[in-house]
Amino acid sequence: MKTFSQQLKVALTERQSQDLYRNRRSLESPQTTTIIMDGKKLLNFCSNDYLGLASHPEVIRACRNGLDKYGVGSGASHLVVGHSHAHHALEEELAAFTGRSRALLFSSGYLANVGTLTALLDKKDRVFEDKLNHASLLDGGLFSGARFQRYSHLDTERLDRMLGKNPGTNDSFIVSDGIFSMDGDCAALPELIALGKKHHAQLMLDDAHGFGVLGKQGGGSVEHFREQGAVIDEQNLPILIGTLGKAFGTQGAFVSGSEELIEYLIQFCRPYIYTTALSPALAEATRCSLKLLQQEQWRREKLQSLIKKFRRCCEELGFTLTDSFTPIQGLILGDARTAIQASQMLEAEGVYVSAIRPPTVPAGTARLRFTFSAEHSDEQLQFLLAALEKIQPLIQMETKHATG
Repeated sequence: MKTFSQQLKVALTERQSQDLYRNRRSLESPQTTTIIMDGKKLLNFCSNDYLGLASHPEVIRACRNGLDKYGVGSGASHLVVGHSHAHHALEEELAAFTGRSRALLFSSGYLANVGTLTALLDKKDRVFEDKLNHASLLDGGLFSGARFQRYSHLDTERLDRMLGKNPGTNDSFIVSDGIFSMDGDCAALPELIALGKKHHAQLMLDDAHGFGVLGKQGGGSVEHFREQGAVIDEQNLPILIGTLGKAFGTQGAFVSGSEELIEYLIQFCRPYIYTTALSPALAEATRCSLKLLQQEQWRREKLQSLIKKFRRCCEELGFTLTDSFTPIQGLILGDARTAIQASQMLEAEGVYVSAIRPPTVPAGTARLRFTFSAEHSDEQLQFLLAALEKIQPLIQMETKHATG
């Protein structure tokens, strides 16, 4: 019989043999478009700091002021003595931003998703999730004990049939990302809302990658589809979730919805109840970034300009990207080893783009995942494209294999 350590070693060796082993890299600089990693200066094209707010001087100043006022740690959970005025004010501002009655802060997006689903669902419920949902949504559905079913990516016709198998019940939840984190494409939110109404199902949307990026005021998927004429409100989209570590440039997450939803989570959501509250200094930083996110439309305009140029130039190079108009642009290469090789070749040219491999993405779809920031310059984009041109033979050969 193998010892505990031997069992762990077998699993680690197997992961290495599959080219799926992950190593942490050490960042020695702020989170900007140019980073110093393991002593090397690199152009950064894999951060989720979409609006370039993580190192914004006003956000840093707000955080420092929060440190002076509140100290570093919150000291306790929200329900003991860890809930500060900064947390409360941020929740009110996020509720107003999302057009909801209330909002509730969490320490991470994973906790928000898992906590919400496990609090709201149990074994008598059914939950339907897109196959490419983020791991936190899938885990939350599984951990809840509900009857868990996945539908093919963006296949609302399939979802309709699945929901229709038990008509007339009121125990169904539809759960989806707003923007899918690896492909960068968008959920068909109006269609999901229509199916929720048709089948008396509750709808939960995690718009982690949509807030700040979509909509004139950065209101995410909801604002994006409202601008196209969709009617979306607290009744037909009762559970709306966002994270603060992406376009907001800080840390944490929130759930927004009705008065009853938020009070229910405060009383019954274990990951909320039994977690130390986010640092109040970070809450102050987020209050600042929320204002900048809404006021500085130029950041979204700059992002779209960069994305369009990148997609056009990739097409000229013969590269096929995932179907996305968001800052997430995927170049699927197929096997994990090729994705690692392409990432290493780009790094040798001075560009950091991490290789995304299973289980983060399905087997056979390992990729380079490019992400853009409003702080990227046209010159930096051209540098990236020049580096890609140098590894063009490898990419074209592998994308042929992946799609053929």
